Amino acid sequence: MENKMTKFGIEKLLAVLAVALACVCMWGCSDDVSFEWEKTRRNAKVIGFVDDSLVMVGDYRFWLEVTESWNGEHLEESGAGNPRLCVYNYRVQEDGPRWCDSVAERNNSGWFGGQLTDSIIWGGDFTAKMRMWKIGEQPHEIALARRVEDGCSGKFKITSIKQWMDGTFIARGDKSLTTEGNGCQYAVLDTMARSLTFKRLEKDYEWLKECDDVRAWGDDVYCLVLDEKDGNSFVLKNKKDSIFAPMEKLFEGRFSGKMMELGVRICSLIKDDITCSDVKWTGNRELEFYQNDGTIIYLK
Repeated sequence: MENKMTKFGIEKLLAVLAVALACVCMWGCSDDVSFEWEKTRRNAKVIGFVDDSLVMVGDYRFWLEVTESWNGEHLEESGAGNPRLCVYNYRVQEDGPRWCDSVAERNNSGWFGGQLTDSIIWGGDFTAKMRMWKIGEQPHEIALARRVEDGCSGKFKITSIKQWMDGTFIARGDKSLTTEGNGCQYAVLDTMARSLTFKRLEKDYEWLKECDDVRAWGDDVYCLVLDEKDGNSFVLKNKKDSIFAPMEKLFEGRFSGKMMELGVRICSLIKDDITCSDVKWTGNRELEFYQNDGTIIYLK
């Protein structure tokens, strides 16, 4: 069969060839993409305290991606990723951290939520998974079954997780303990059962509404109450036993593993006795610690 090319077909073919030739002239019709990590790290913050000498710090690396499109368009995209967890000595000036490890991911996805135990930090949004990172080990995720008890509603954003009864953890939001009506006030995290159960405070725990932070040691519940105005900050044990009252006026404080952060002081609670270090901390504004003699320890 004779193959004939019509005038219309020839014109169409020439048009295709013209486009192809233009693409060759304009960098082959492909985009030129460059990606680069910053050499330095930024956004470092204290995640928690291991003991009276060691502190955990998290930071990130920023990146820049530049796309030079074949049609002349210039695009830039930036972000933060490669999260790193380090352990520093905050009592003695050292040239760098004792230990570090990082996650090979391009985008920050919430590894540094807070401190879970003296050597573990937590992260994630808890919609279906949570993240845990233990010093000296690889970080990992676990799937979570989310449940609601007591007919409460209005699941809250988790901002604090501390040790609780029977090997579980108590999770709460910034103001969740004081939620009225039928709103959920706290949650119990069971890492062994891989469950997160939202609840309202039982009658025996209603006194926790006044707490700015709460945790358990064994079967005993400890509550930190901060009062900047009247200087009546104190720690309660099992509702009735006041361990440390009054303290200096405080508006910042939390339990950190087996340590406590009380304003600028780093303290331990041993046998219901609070002992504070001679080292003071300025908070997350700076990674600097001050000894009583004026010596400054820089985490670098």
